[in-house]
Amino acid sequence: MKITKIEAVTIEVPMKKPFRVAYGTTSVARNIIVYAYGENGMTGIGGTAGPVKVTGDTLESIKYVINEVLAPAIVGSDSTDMEKITAVMDSVIVKNTAAKAAVDMALYDLTAKSAGIPLYKLLGGYKKTLETDYTLGIDEPEIMAYEAMELKDKGFKTLKVKVGENTVKDIERIKNIRKAVGYNIKIRIDANQGWKTKEAIRTIKALEEYDIELVEQPVPFWDIDGLAKVTRSVDVPIMADEACHTPQDALMLIKREAVDLINIKLPKCGGIFRALQIAHIAASAGMECMIGCMVETRASILPAVHLACGVKNITRADLDSAMYLKEDPVIGGATVENAMFTLGDEPGTGVKTVSI
Repeated sequence: MKITKIEAVTIEVPMKKPFRVAYGTTSVARNIIVYAYGENGMTGIGGTAGPVKVTGDTLESIKYVINEVLAPAIVGSDSTDMEKITAVMDSVIVKNTAAKAAVDMALYDLTAKSAGIPLYKLLGGYKKTLETDYTLGIDEPEIMAYEAMELKDKGFKTLKVKVGENTVKDIERIKNIRKAVGYNIKIRIDANQGWKTKEAIRTIKALEEYDIELVEQPVPFWDIDGLAKVTRSVDVPIMADEACHTPQDALMLIKREAVDLINIKLPKCGGIFRALQIAHIAASAGMECMIGCMVETRASILPAVHLACGVKNITRADLDSAMYLKEDPVIGGATVENAMFTLGDEPGTGVKTVSI
């Protein structure tokens, strides 16, 4: 479908409560929404957060890059030519993966809508349901334990727990949460680069008795040697997040046996096209992937849901951030019920519009 216009706008949605991780606290979801217009009158919709501490992209830079750099370069192209469009975006500006991801999502949505099929069918059609975890931000151990019990009662079978500020308190947090929810609930933890190598090994070994499913990014993104040492030294599977942005990163981590799993995030890698490459590289090595998110609305969560449902090798999901918001500005598309996204037959992602 010929692209006639691409437009990026800003949206801010207050969160139900501040969300704290090892490197900061967020209380408002500040996102970019992208509209890609086709000559058939249809509109593709995508979006992104401004993940400045992960990719270096700010909301202001994302909006500028989309409207002033990417849009002029690809308007007039055919939305089905995603390899060509991705190459063009990479040729006109380096990095800026969040901006590229938002455009990529909108174009995939436009293409699927124009074809009259759900996006997950276009991406492989492996399944139509996806279970997500729910993430507990850093707080006092007893507060996190109480929230964990509430989430269990709401039907969540997997909890992702943020840690990485203080190892002694991190262990106390996990101990309290496990005691509160029992052993039928999976617990995965995310240190957000908060530990040093020896500290990570010591802490993870101390946590093994609490049946941890996986540990995400225990050490700084640049410390690949440290990441590999942690992976070799503990029994709990280790997942790369901030250490894996590109398909080249995925290949390097696999070759160095630095991790057991990879977390794919669309704003981090540049969108669905690059995410597919990462998932297929990992699949070729026998390594599974998780699909994750920043603090985003369903405008960019749902493309990730469709990707995970299209691809066999994305076996885990952390796509909960729209549930943190006080209100949902997105109209159309799947929502979470009992921890599950269930995709229907709506063309594209199912998103009809976003209330700005």
